[in-house]
Amino acid sequence: MKTAHYPDSPAAAPIAGLLVCLLGLLSLAGCGRGDVRPTPAAGRPGPVGTPRHWPQVPPADPVRANAVLMRAISLVGTPYRYGGSTPEGGFDCSGLVNYVYRDMLDLRLPRSSRELAAWQGPRIDPDRLTTADLVFFGSRGSVSHVGIYVGEGRFVHAPTTGGTVRLDHLDGPYWRDHYSGAKRVLH
Repeated sequence: MKTAHYPDSPAAAPIAGLLVCLLGLLSLAGCGRGDVRPTPAAGRPGPVGTPRHWPQVPPADPVRANAVLMRAISLVGTPYRYGGSTPEGGFDCSGLVNYVYRDMLDLRLPRSSRELAAWQGPRIDPDRLTTADLVFFGSRGSVSHVGIYVGEGRFVHAPTTGGTVRLDHLDGPYWRDHYSGAKRVLH
């Protein structure tokens, strides 16, 4: 059995993460205004080349982005399983992404994190991330992990064998050092 190697993080507590994401939802109410308001991210720096705070960038399609956000959040706590792609059987990282987009939007995406990173769609600068973008991680130019950005510098992902789907900060030490880019699925 293959195991992932992503660290556990006390910042990934489901209750605290849900509160942050619910606050992010409230910010979606102003999406139509077109303004970008910076939000502090606990004073920690973001991935290389990003600001210390996470701008609130409105999604192009707030209804679909909200559907992705709510479904991803609802799966926090689901067990990790290598090759998993259902809530009943558990998820690996790309299985989670595929399930959420298929379940909420009937959108079929490539299965692996590497295929998702190479898939069509614009590459997004970290300071332009918006709800429902895909965020990628790896090392030495190789992508090995993917998550769904939910706002406020947070993402939902299935990180490790023995763990569960959880929320983490992009500016956490491991994720900041292994961040390799983002793609926009919803245009």
